[in-house]
Amino acid sequence: MTELPPSWPLFSAFLLASLVLALTPGPGVFYVVTRSLVQGRRSGLLSVAGVALGNLGNALAASLGLAALFAVSAAAFMIVKYAGALYLVYLGVRMLHRAQDETPVALDRDAPLGRIFRDGFIVALLNPKTTVFFAAFLPQFLSPGMPPMLQTMALGALFVAIAAVTDSAYALAAGAIAPALARARGVRRFGRRLGGGMFIGLGVFTALAGPRDPR
Repeated sequence: MTELPPSWPLFSAFLLASLVLALTPGPGVFYVVTRSLVQGRRSGLLSVAGVALGNLGNALAASLGLAALFAVSAAAFMIVKYAGALYLVYLGVRMLHRAQDETPVALDRDAPLGRIFRDGFIVALLNPKTTVFFAAFLPQFLSPGMPPMLQTMALGALFVAIAAVTDSAYALAAGAIAPALARARGVRRFGRRLGGGMFIGLGVFTALAGPRDPR
């Protein structure tokens, strides 16, 4: 029986491809960086954890065949797609509203941790393109002779772990300059407005980008 890890040439190709894809800025990286710049390093790292858990849910969904459902049902794909886009817009509007608050905010102490983690999780989970991506990407690295679902779940979890490491690097880099934003009220308000606008733009982009019918 073939061992669970693919042969080394195939496994090394998977690791390299995963690293390149994880380092490539996308909606997840954009979300984490925005959180880190506006609310600090801790919020960025919590967002990484939430996004990672949401992506893991998508990997498991791909393993269980949800991607197949999206492939045959445009309605299911679009419902999840627009739900995620609307949630991003909601986050942006909420951040713009907070930009009007003149009360100084300690970025690394006062942020609502549970809500930050939840937001990252929902944003990642409500992205059906991630599920479709896993369904298209992971089978290229499966070994014959082993249950495909087990392999897909293992490789998907490994990809999520790699992405969490690279996302954390983005969060730490962005969080390093966040204290400078916190020291100036005008800069802080501008940062919140910029972050809110970026979230709204990301939501609109998510809703409009890519095929509307996954079939």
